[in-house]
Amino acid sequence: MRVVALVPGGIGDQILLFPTLDDLKRYYPNAQIDVVVEPRSKAAYRVSKSVRDVLTFDFKDRNSLADWGNLVGSIRDREYDVAILVGQSWLLGLLLWLTGIPKRIGYQGKGAVFLTDTVPFKPSQNAAAYHDLLQPLGIKTPSPELTVNVPKLDIEWAQIEQKRLGVNETGYILIQDGSKHASPATGLDTIYPVKNWQQILQDFQYKQPDLPVVVVKEADNEQFVRSLLEFSPEIKVTAPDDIGKLAAFIAGANLMLSTESVPLFLSVAVQTYTIALFGPTEPAKLLLTNDRFLAIKSPTGKVADIPPKTVLEKIWGG
Repeated sequence: MRVVALVPGGIGDQILLFPTLDDLKRYYPNAQIDVVVEPRSKAAYRVSKSVRDVLTFDFKDRNSLADWGNLVGSIRDREYDVAILVGQSWLLGLLLWLTGIPKRIGYQGKGAVFLTDTVPFKPSQNAAAYHDLLQPLGIKTPSPELTVNVPKLDIEWAQIEQKRLGVNETGYILIQDGSKHASPATGLDTIYPVKNWQQILQDFQYKQPDLPVVVVKEADNEQFVRSLLEFSPEIKVTAPDDIGKLAAFIAGANLMLSTESVPLFLSVAVQTYTIALFGPTEPAKLLLTNDRFLAIKSPTGKVADIPPKTVLEKIWGG
């Protein structure tokens, strides 16, 4: 069986789909699964267990009829048996109809008239909502846990990085402050104030002086990292250059402290003990419950309003 999934959205949206694709592969081990994603999201599939090929198409660009026609032609040439549309889109529903794929699965609502099988749409973004798309294929079990497949070379990189930082024997706490572009809640600020992080660091280093703290440096959080280093020069910095290395380094941490972000999803997937700070997003609408994942939801809907004291209570009290 040849399957193609059309998955608009960012890297976080792709990772939340992994349990669905993994379960599809588990029930149909001979299935060949491809995806069509935006160029910015292709990197997510470095840590996918089940996807064979990744096609890119910028769904949000001002595409010409020729661009759409080329996409239809590319999909049609691969002779897929099943297409899965993640999200609701009249245009993408029409596109799938034009490909001639015999079984076209998606949500009820926009574009459903062009599909052969539909399931009710749920407003949540979590893996369980995506997993419902497998029902027309006879898969009606609960969604499995979020997992990723970290390449061996990335695991080896993480081991070398841990030695470079001097944390390979002591273990370490990892801090990651999400950027606005990485948040599935587009346009909502999920950045926790530096002064709050500094209070958490101060308390942590007082109570656990021998356990290093490592901060993840990204292209758009250099000022955040610089501010933490000015406050606490002994903090260590890592800058993985792809999602596989990042996942491998997160997997080696004793604890991950994060705001709503792609690294948060990776931390849950590799089963690192994770404490996450949420602003406007309801944690249950994004991630399934996990005994190694603890969410702190802001009472005001603004992540900046979570007191450092609340975070510290969760760290020390679990």
